[in-house]
Amino acid sequence: MPHLVHAVLTGAALALLPAVPAAAAGPAAAELRLSVQRGADVRTVVLRCGPAGGTHPQAARACAELARGAGRLDRPSDGVFCTMDYAPVTATAHGRYGRGSVRFVKEYSNACVMRARTGTLFAF
Repeated sequence: MPHLVHAVLTGAALALLPAVPAAAAGPAAAELRLSVQRGADVRTVVLRCGPAGGTHPQAARACAELARGAGRLDRPSDGVFCTMDYAPVTATAHGRYGRGSVRFVKEYSNACVMRARTGTLFAF
């Protein structure tokens, strides 16, 4: 009987505690300066995530892809086939993702290969 009284009192005490919502498991906060260089032409945008924004034309989609890749900017392509044309493009990202800093520079053989490996992150 004492165990039953203890259980009832514990339950009553827990019922009086204020409800605390669980932390939302949204995308990690990010602020990245992204650049794409094709020859002498350089284009640069800012991507902010958590919430999505900045000057990136597809910020929400780019943030979602970045979150799916756990912050990796370059990932294996899924069934995308590109020509073997050599028209080099360099993708650069500097900033922060979550609690870490990002320093990324990679040259791709052409824009198709870059897009296949980085999704919409460098699509501007």
